[in-house]
Amino acid sequence: MSGVAPDVDLALGTDTRDWIALLKPRVMTLVVFTGAIGLFVAPVHVHPLVAFIVILSIAIATGGAGAINMWYDRDIDALMRRTASRPVPAGRVRPDDALAYGIGLSIFSVLLIGLATNLVAAAALALSILFYVVAYTMWLKRSTPQNIVIGGAAGAFPPIIGWAAATGQIGLLPTLLFAIVFFWTPPHFWALSLYACKDYGAAGVPMLPVVKGARHTRWQILVYTILLTLVSLAPSALGLTGWIYLAATALLDAGFLVCAIRVLTDTQDRTGTSLSGDKPARQTFRYSLVYLALLFVAVCVDRFVG
Repeated sequence: MSGVAPDVDLALGTDTRDWIALLKPRVMTLVVFTGAIGLFVAPVHVHPLVAFIVILSIAIATGGAGAINMWYDRDIDALMRRTASRPVPAGRVRPDDALAYGIGLSIFSVLLIGLATNLVAAAALALSILFYVVAYTMWLKRSTPQNIVIGGAAGAFPPIIGWAAATGQIGLLPTLLFAIVFFWTPPHFWALSLYACKDYGAAGVPMLPVVKGARHTRWQILVYTILLTLVSLAPSALGLTGWIYLAATALLDAGFLVCAIRVLTDTQDRTGTSLSGDKPARQTFRYSLVYLALLFVAVCVDRFVG
């Protein structure tokens, strides 16, 4: 018996990790965080239990959508080094099981937030799931190099969902937070796509550097970073946030612009391919994650302290 138990535990642990991996926990973390900030900065008091249910619902919805995405993308995931070890393409989870898992979680999350809060929040959550699964995963991702630009709306919904769960309506501040995430998404993902270009090309995914080339992508990263800077300053310009947010965002925007300029001026060959191993692009991708997290922290601190 003592020789069997460790093997059983190991198998159970592996299965559990695969089911967790289907939820895309890294993506979930940032999505849940932005949704929680939308909830916390709303101008009404929310009972802690309700707040917990709202955050849990957003997490479950994100995970469910991620599982459906992995089910649908299993063919191209198998062709890319970055995703080949995912549970479905690696054969550790059956496609039908992943699909049922994702649909079940998605439906449950919408029902849960609807019962705990209101129909506006439930509708916003359902729309975000459908947009990510149908509009982005099933249509845009494989059909246009603008997939990230349009599809970025899916990941921008959480602040609106959190605010709507608290207030029952959609206000100007969460709409601007939506816009910030929307304009943040292209430079964030295009930085990744610059050094993952071969993977996307092998899988036939029309990411911008695959279709338009690295040089064009570098310029687009700078353009969208400038647009992001303008949008991120809008809450202060409209009097919705104070000096804490303004100071923090100005510093964060300056850092992002420096990163984008470094990507543009990276040593390149005639095609715009980096000769430095895309080091600036990798740094920009990592900085973009810190940027969004700290910007949303600044919104929250400004609301409660400033």
